[in-house]
Amino acid sequence: MSLIPYALTRPFLFGLDPERAHDLTMESIAALQNTPAQCLWAQTRVDAPLTLAGLKFPNRVGLAAGLDKNGRCIDGLGAMGFGFIEVGTVTPKGQPGNPKPRMFRLPEAEALINRLGFNNEGLASFLANVQKARSFRSRGGVLGLNIGKNASTPIERAADDYLECLTGVYPHADYVTVNISSPNTQNLRALQSDEALDALLGALRQRRDALSQQHGRRVPMFLKIAPDLDAAQIGVIAATLTRHGIDGVIATNTTIARDAVQGMAHAGETGGLSGRPVFEASNRVIRALRGALGAGYPIIGVGGVMSGDDARAKLAAGADLVQIYTGLIYKGPALVTEASRETAAATPSRP
Repeated sequence: MSLIPYALTRPFLFGLDPERAHDLTMESIAALQNTPAQCLWAQTRVDAPLTLAGLKFPNRVGLAAGLDKNGRCIDGLGAMGFGFIEVGTVTPKGQPGNPKPRMFRLPEAEALINRLGFNNEGLASFLANVQKARSFRSRGGVLGLNIGKNASTPIERAADDYLECLTGVYPHADYVTVNISSPNTQNLRALQSDEALDALLGALRQRRDALSQQHGRRVPMFLKIAPDLDAAQIGVIAATLTRHGIDGVIATNTTIARDAVQGMAHAGETGGLSGRPVFEASNRVIRALRGALGAGYPIIGVGGVMSGDDARAKLAAGADLVQIYTGLIYKGPALVTEASRETAAATPSRP
C-alpha cells in the first residue's frame, strides 16, 4: 500500500492549475520510479489473469491513454497495480497541442474537460522512453501504445501518419491502439465515418500484415471510438472492425456532450468531457458493440470508472477489461486496487 494516502495529497494538487498539477505529478513519478521512493504511491497488484486478443493480462484494470503521453512513467504507473498500461497518443512529429489553458476540473461532477490536442514530443522520443521501461513488463504487465495524427497533417493524408506511427511502435508494443476519437484534433472524428474508416483500417491491416512478417509476431490492433455515436454509426464501426481483422475496440474516449454538467463552472469550455458524466454514455456504446460484435470480440470499457462497482458495471455492459484515467485523479491509486478486486470476482456479461 502507498505510504501517503491520496486524500492528503489531493488538496495540494487541486490547489494548482490542472495541467500544472498533472505535469508536476508526472515529473515526480518519472524521477522516482524504480527507486525506494516509489513506495509513496505503490499498491499491491491484485492478480486475476485472463487471456484476451492473444495477450495474458494480469488483471482486468488498465490505465487509459492520455495520462502519460510520452511514455515516461510506465514503470512508476505500473507500480499502482495496473494489469495493463496504455501510453500516448503519439504522433509522428512532436507538437505543442492547443493553446493554454486547456484543462479544467469540474469537481462537483467528478469530471475533467480537456482540449490538449495530442501534445507530445513525437515518435522518436516516445520510442526512446518506451524502451527504458523495465519493471512493469518484467512483472507481466501488458503495454499498449496509442497512435494518432499530427494536427498539421490534412485529414485526407491522415493514414500516412497512422502508418508511420504503426511502423515505429510495432516492435515495442504488446498492442497498438488507433485513436480516431479525440475531439481536440480538427476533423479527427470524421475518420469514424464509413468510407474513411474503411480506408484507414484497410491500410493499417496491410501494413500490420507486412510488419507481422518482418518481426515474426502479430501485434493486436485496437480501435478507440467516441461515446457520441448513434446506433447506426456503431453498427457500421462494428462491421468494419470485423471486416478488417481489428482485434478489439476501446469504448470510449471523451464526450462533447454537456447535458450532465450544465450550469457548472467551466461547463462551457470546449474539449472532451471525461469522468463520471461519461459513465452511462460509454456503457451504452459498450452494450451496443457487444450486441453487434457477439460474445467473443474483445472490448475494453473506459469512461467514468470511479469505484469498484463502476468497474463491475463496465463488465456487466459487455466489456472484458476496463481502463481508468479521470478516476485516478479524483480517487488516487487505491482505486486501482479496488477495481481490480471487484473485477477479479466478476464474470463479464455476454448479451
